[in-house]
Order: sequence, then structure tokens, then C-alpha cells
Amino acid sequence: MKKLLLTGFEPFGGENINPSSVIAQDFHGKVIGNIEVIGRTIPLRFYEIDNIICSYIEEFNPDIIINLGQAPRPTISYEYVAINLAHISSESYNCGAKPSHETLAENGPKAYFTSLPVQELVKHLSSHKIPSYISYSAGTFGCNQIFYSTMHYIHTNPNTNSVLAGFIHIPLLPEQTVKSTLSSSMSLDFMKKSIELIINFFNIN
Repeated sequence: MKKLLLTGFEPFGGENINPSSVIAQDFHGKVIGNIEVIGRTIPLRFYEIDNIICSYIEEFNPDIIINLGQAPRPTISYEYVAINLAHISSESYNCGAKPSHETLAENGPKAYFTSLPVQELVKHLSSHKIPSYISYSAGTFGCNQIFYSTMHYIHTNPNTNSVLAGFIHIPLLPEQTVKSTLSSSMSLDFMKKSIELIINFFNIN
């Protein structure tokens, strides 16, 4: 049986919920086809993210890693590239850190590309009438950081070179758009359906 590590972030920016964490926790322990899901919530703390995600990879030795995060986007988006940079101009991490043009990995490459088959995943969700798209910027905040840290670990450790890994952004929940009524949103049930279909993709491909 394959193991899939599914992570989400704790709430941030004054919110009391983050659907990425809710989904990771709800899927924890589920067996979908031939895949066992291990769900974990990651604290949005600049100096902790790297060590935490690396420790989870070492502990669980997953075959697939999907890091989830939230962004005010219209639908599911697969991140294509992670960059070796942390920079915040407005918000701060939950620990108060506000990095400015900081390198994430001192001797790491400038960027890593996802190893998830994102083009096929777009087609897969589309076949189930669920829109999704490929994004070419994960930003320079926590989402990019965990994406880069994950890819750096699997590329620099010979035992994990074959791991499929990447980052997926999910939209806001409807209740999170109360102060911005023109923002896009998606129900939690629809998000869960989308993530389950994404996980099941690896059973049939």
C-alpha cells in the first residue's frame, strides 16, 4: 500500500479556520483505494516549517506528498515551481517573522519544479466537472516555503528521489469572504471531493 502525506496550514491572517488544515485532518487515516493518507497540520512559523516537514518525511517515508494551502483564487490550483526565496511585504508569519528577500536553503538551487503530474491532474478533475489550473507562482510566503523545503529534501536525499511531491492551493471558504463579497469561494465539501479525486488519481495512474 502506498502512503500519501497530506499537509495543511494552521489559520493565519486573523482567520479562525484554514480549510487546508481541516482537509488534512479529515483525511488522516483514510484509505483511498491502495493509498493510506497521513494528514498533518503545519504551523505557519518561518523558523519551524522546514524542520517539521522534513521530520514528517523521515518519519512516514511517503510515496506521495501533497502540501495544501489557501489562497483567494477562483478554484483549485496546482503550483508548478517553488523558489528559493522568502519575502513578505504585508502579512507576517504567525510567529511574527517577516523575512525580507531571505534565502530558504543556503546552497539550494534557485527553484524546483513539482513532480506531481499537474497537466494530467487538470484533465482528471475536468473529467469530473471540477475546474482547476496550473499556477506558475506560489508566492514568497509559507506556501512557497513548504513547497520548496519539501522538494529540496526529496532532491537531496537518495532514499526519497522517487517521491512524487508538490503544492496545491485551495480557495477561500464562503464564510471567509464576508468582508470581501466579490471574492471567489468554494464549499468545504466540494474541496474535499476535489482532493479525494486527486488522491484517487494515483490509484489509476
